[in-house]
Amino acid sequence: MNIAIVLLLLCLSAGAAALEMDGPLRQGGLLQGRVAPDAEVRAMGHEVPVDAEGRFVIGLGRDAPETATVTVIHADGARQQRTLRVARRDYDIQRIDGLDRNQVSPDSKTLERIRRDAAAVRSARSERLPARHFDAGWIWPLTGPVSGVFGSQRILNGEPRQPHYGIDIARPTGTPVRAPSDGVVTLAAEDLFFSGGTLILDHGQGLSSSFLHLSAMRVEPGDPVRQGQIVAEVGATGRVTGPHLDWRMNWFDQRIDPSMLVPPMQEARSE
Repeated sequence: MNIAIVLLLLCLSAGAAALEMDGPLRQGGLLQGRVAPDAEVRAMGHEVPVDAEGRFVIGLGRDAPETATVTVIHADGARQQRTLRVARRDYDIQRIDGLDRNQVSPDSKTLERIRRDAAAVRSARSERLPARHFDAGWIWPLTGPVSGVFGSQRILNGEPRQPHYGIDIARPTGTPVRAPSDGVVTLAAEDLFFSGGTLILDHGQGLSSSFLHLSAMRVEPGDPVRQGQIVAEVGATGRVTGPHLDWRMNWFDQRIDPSMLVPPMQEARSE
């Protein structure tokens, strides 16, 4: 199903630049926008970073509400709001059996480890790079059979759990993982409980990629990376039933769908 591309135009006060936005108005989508460079933008509970050219992005998470408000405050104090109508999505149900019981219902000691892991991930995502490294565009970090899709409700060993927030690509352990766009490494952890080897790239303006279940890292925190650079290797670490890459993307706390930024997998594989 083709993603509908919309163009939104909101005129501010007389003499002020217009708000321009385009992108998929669907849960999981990423909107690109532009305002006067001296304007402030707020959306989805966040102060939205705006670069020197007035460009910004807004992520619509997996469970984004049917309406979302974008507020623009111009340098002269003029304030305008635009309500976006966000299309809801129907998500698959994915059943995964054969997991270790402690990985589905962890004991108290494991829960403490999980909390430490989550704090490390939050800290990595709290860094706010102003540069738009993602202007390089987007490619798949690797290609192969898609074994898990964004947003699916997961039932683990028969018990409902959190939705799946990424794209699973099944490839053998050791397969190179490439940076989907430019960025800076903010986390390279070898053994988180759920996600195993975990790498996070900050692409700027609140946008980041996470790569889970890795067997090896090729970069370290603080390293700048370029699109297409090998940054890690596929593995079967953490809570998994086999080797694969789980690629996830966030805009601040909004979980967005990586597959909406790249060409269809078949096209990518034929390049």
